[in-house]
Amino acid sequence: MLKVNELFYSLQGDTSYMGYPCVIIRLTGCNLRCRYCDTQYAYTEGKEYSIEKIISFISRFRTNLVMITGGEPLLQKKVVTLTERLITTGYKVLIETNGSLPINILPDKVVRIMDIKCPGSGMSKYMLWENINYLKKEDEVKFVILDYNDYNWAKDVINRYGLLKLSKVLFSPVFKKLDLRMLADWILKDELNVRLQPQLHKIIWGEKRGV
Repeated sequence: MLKVNELFYSLQGDTSYMGYPCVIIRLTGCNLRCRYCDTQYAYTEGKEYSIEKIISFISRFRTNLVMITGGEPLLQKKVVTLTERLITTGYKVLIETNGSLPINILPDKVVRIMDIKCPGSGMSKYMLWENINYLKKEDEVKFVILDYNDYNWAKDVINRYGLLKLSKVLFSPVFKKLDLRMLADWILKDELNVRLQPQLHKIIWGEKRGV
């Protein structure tokens, strides 16, 4: 059984898969408390679902893309079994994780979307830096940027670990806290080869659940 906060069909709002129809599985529970968290309701709210019930829900939709997010999905060990079942069934599986727990427990075919928490989140000290050793080319590293200090910090991390050679790198502004155009200008000025990542679902539907 897994404790699920939300289970819905929408467009993928983040990552380089942005815009594709996708089933989103939001699991309950998180071990971090980012200052700008937009899913605090996922800290504790949720219902128990069997893996069979989750897969039955997903099968109702004509998409092979599934995103598992949270909260922090890796807190629930059964998520590994869920990813294995989904891959065996033929789904493309993305899992969004906050970077504080080992990602190498996941099957190789899972695309890991790993946050690296910037200082503005208040959670940088909880990063599990050895996770960088487990990144694959198809994985994605995401920096959520609050301000120019976060931006410069993220650039330093990219250079220190050679992240652009390891996986895709995304820069996402904190919604309504950092102007998208400002972040775009910084990236272009520095000729930084990262992907600017707006949150498409919020642009379309605003800040609400189930999208």
